[in-house]
Amino acid sequence: MSQQIGKSDAQNPQPVGRIIETSACVIEGVQWLAARDARFAAALELTGPLPLRRKPDGFAELLSAIVSQQVSVASASAIWGRMTKARLTGPRKIKWASDDDLRAVGLSRQKIRYARALADARINFTALRTQPTEAVISQLTEVSGIGVWTAEIYAMFSLGRADVFAPGDLALQEAARMLFNLEARPTEKQLRKMAEDWSPWRAVAARLLWAYYHLAKDREGIR
Repeated sequence: MSQQIGKSDAQNPQPVGRIIETSACVIEGVQWLAARDARFAAALELTGPLPLRRKPDGFAELLSAIVSQQVSVASASAIWGRMTKARLTGPRKIKWASDDDLRAVGLSRQKIRYARALADARINFTALRTQPTEAVISQLTEVSGIGVWTAEIYAMFSLGRADVFAPGDLALQEAARMLFNLEARPTEKQLRKMAEDWSPWRAVAARLLWAYYHLAKDREGIR
């Protein structure tokens, strides 16, 4: 089951909300969504059980997200593999590495700048675990190279926040268009508004919409 963490001291005045830790948490959330909206129930019938999709938190996970920006999955995997082999996945290693070292593993000039900005940000990743989602996103997006989508995905999968959504994601927008029979793909602002109805399980709604999108893509040839 998911848990509620709520500290009210001066450093953490707001609860972080529900945390998705196990597959039982995802099941709880999707059952709530299916009971609330028959269209989610229909989507679940097609997709079957949803994945947990929890990831580690910390510097390396955000650095990996930067590496993955605007390149194919295969290219990102290859670059990250070279960085891991070269032990260039920690903040001190990034600071100490030369630009030539970072170019050698496949980072562009822009991504070298982003990687160094992340290393210089000195984020307290342990502290993020107990900060409200809004504060997490605000802090992460102060770093060059980290946009709202990346910050929301980090909160969703690395911190396990159950009530965070990523409406800027094109797959989520397209899935919402299909599932809710919309005339056009919703904008980020429109989808964020729609997702308010899925609180406190917006991250599970995202999992269901992604699963539905990939199923539809395979069946209908969506690109």
